[in-house]
Amino acid sequence: MIRINLLGAERQTARTAPLVDLAQRVTVLCALVVVIAGAVIGWWHWSLRSASAAVDGEIAAARQESARLKSVLSEVQKFEDRRAQLQQRVALIEQLRSGQSIPVQVLDHVSRSLPETLWLTGMTQEGSTLTLEGRSTTLIALSDFVGNLGSTALLQKPIEIISSQVEADNARSRSAVELIRFAVKARVTPPPEHTVPGLEPEPTKKRGARGESGRS
Repeated sequence: MIRINLLGAERQTARTAPLVDLAQRVTVLCALVVVIAGAVIGWWHWSLRSASAAVDGEIAAARQESARLKSVLSEVQKFEDRRAQLQQRVALIEQLRSGQSIPVQVLDHVSRSLPETLWLTGMTQEGSTLTLEGRSTTLIALSDFVGNLGSTALLQKPIEIISSQVEADNARSRSAVELIRFAVKARVTPPPEHTVPGLEPEPTKKRGARGESGRS
């Protein structure tokens, strides 16, 4: 007769069951840890991307504001330059008004006084002193120029020749024509009164004479 021990088999099965449950629990726990870690990493990555997008937006806004400010500064600079130019023009106009067109008359007289063989290279005015520099081919032309300058009441006599010397140049020394470098100084004298032609007041003597004749 064969006997089978059923109690031993049941005991062996009962012993292996807790080991299987523990392995399943460890597996589930590891899976939960992995899922939680993945969720945390995903949230961290999403927050970094959100922060990066916000920073990029702020940088773009700052660049737009910088471009706008640059355009505003450029307009302000143009306005300042324009104002400076207008101020210079106003100052020049006021200077010409205060001078009562005397510089224009002097320039016109100087241009009319130039002989054919004489030309100017510079003209400066400091106060009432006018200095003329130029070149001439003959001393006679320089003398004529000085005489022509003294033919107006705008310039005081005498007209002084500061310097006159022949320029040393090898190319010119071969030719017969000499070039004289000169400088002339004169003092500008404005007329005592600037009146409009045809509106000059009559002298006092004439008015007295007319009054006496009316009385007589």
